[in-house]
Amino acid sequence: MKKLLECVPNFSEGRDKVIIDQITSEIGNTDGVKLLDVEPGKATNRTVVTFVGTPDEVVEAAFRAIKKAGELIDMSKHKGEHPRMGATDVCPLVPVSNISMEETVKYAYKLAERVGKELNIPVYCYENAAMKPGRENLANIRSGEYEGLAAKLKDPEWKPDYGPAEFNARSGATVVGARDFLVAYNINLNTTSTRRANAIAFDVREKGRVKREGHPLTGKIVKDEKGNPVYIPGTLKAVKGIGWYIEEYGVAQISMNLTNISVTSIHEAFDEVCKKADGRGVRVSGSEIVGLVPLKAMLDAGKYFLRKQKRSLGVSESELIKIAVKSMGLDELKPFNPEEKIIEYMLEDDDTKKLLNMNLQEFADETASESPAPGGGSVAAYVGSLGVSLGTMVANLSSHKRGWDEHWEKYSKWAEKGQQIKDELLKLVDEDTNAFNKIMNAFTMPKSNDKEKKLRQNAINDATKYAIEVPYKVMEKAFESMEVIKAMVETGNPNSVTDAGVGAICARTAVMGAFLNVKINAQGFENKKFVDNIIKKGVELEKKAIKKEKEIVAMVENKIKNR
Repeated sequence: MKKLLECVPNFSEGRDKVIIDQITSEIGNTDGVKLLDVEPGKATNRTVVTFVGTPDEVVEAAFRAIKKAGELIDMSKHKGEHPRMGATDVCPLVPVSNISMEETVKYAYKLAERVGKELNIPVYCYENAAMKPGRENLANIRSGEYEGLAAKLKDPEWKPDYGPAEFNARSGATVVGARDFLVAYNINLNTTSTRRANAIAFDVREKGRVKREGHPLTGKIVKDEKGNPVYIPGTLKAVKGIGWYIEEYGVAQISMNLTNISVTSIHEAFDEVCKKADGRGVRVSGSEIVGLVPLKAMLDAGKYFLRKQKRSLGVSESELIKIAVKSMGLDELKPFNPEEKIIEYMLEDDDTKKLLNMNLQEFADETASESPAPGGGSVAAYVGSLGVSLGTMVANLSSHKRGWDEHWEKYSKWAEKGQQIKDELLKLVDEDTNAFNKIMNAFTMPKSNDKEKKLRQNAINDATKYAIEVPYKVMEKAFESMEVIKAMVETGNPNSVTDAGVGAICARTAVMGAFLNVKINAQGFENKKFVDNIIKKGVELEKKAIKKEKEIVAMVENKIKNR
């Protein structure tokens, strides 16, 4: 498994497309990285870029982009709504998969050292990469912004972690760090007042607002024994925020960084701002996500708003995302395209889900063609997905049935389980064909010498083992779906009992069809112990599926007879 880092550099240019394109092309032209998102802002005069790749390649791409930004952006002429101190203002590295935060910090230092040494740009390290107390917080490092940087660099306390302690008038300074996944999230208000937006931001952000004696706006600031201002904490943990007016949209916004969405989620932040805004006579009209967002955050939001409506959570991914978008007004200012905004969707390889991208006609035509794949394994997985989909449909109908309102949550849980199984079976539709292709590719490997022959045979063995495991997984998931289907025949909406019955027949077909693939792929496999074990388990699973299907169909017949 590859180690993957995400990098989210913020460049102090959001208006000149030519400059933005030159910077981002440095990233796009670096091997081993994928440019995921480019989000320019006219009012902020800032562009947030997101890319992912293997660690060394990410560091290389980031360095090239920082270098190009230093060549093209003159900070002495920069104006924008967002706080900033450099042409590349901040450049965090974020662990995505198979890499620890400790390793990520080392790569941040590698990048920071190179920027300081080769580009003569002062570099500060923040968050998990902070090298001195007080530098964990980006706002502390950036205080005074570009205009105060020359004086700041003369202060020994603010000597850069890397690079010269000299004012670089053109490039300013850059902040490099390592942090957890951060969501940049702006909430739109029906006001043009920055003061009111700031008041709401102070209500919710973790830091809160300065404590004052007497009047909350004009009273004397309360200070601690060290002379530092005392703050009244806000209501949301792991949230940074300010209010501003965006001329481009003609509205004020609460601009937030959600630094740990497992502590404060997007939907929790949205609802809390709605509550605080309402208390100040202001209404939330929508919101926007700047950059990318994890899929789970969108699914959690969709489920949150469905739960508030007491509606079934067992709907498709696309439906959950749609609910989240509409509930939080994520499409108010511009269209929200999940394929461009959700990080997992951006990383998907369409070649690995070729069949799932087909419509029904195309899938049938491809199956009927002279190509050996998709074959029985893929079809078995698809039949299984249709079977559990029918059971899930009955669960959702039952959850929303008039007069059954008090039972909505019970059926919602069944529907959620059905959706999970359906999604896994759908993935196996393509995975069965991919397993077949792995075997074909292994057989085409060279075998001109002993080393090549050994590599080829190992590849064949690995691919064959995988081609046995995939249809067996189909058997397991299809049989598991029969629990959902049976429950819906027993207690679900009686008007849809035959739909659940058809689902049981599909599930049994999927188990039996997938087992045929297990058996033929196991023929000749050299690991006899593995083959004997999986065939033995397959026989038992098939027997159970046949028995369960007969039981469910008999229940359906009995319910039809007694209507």
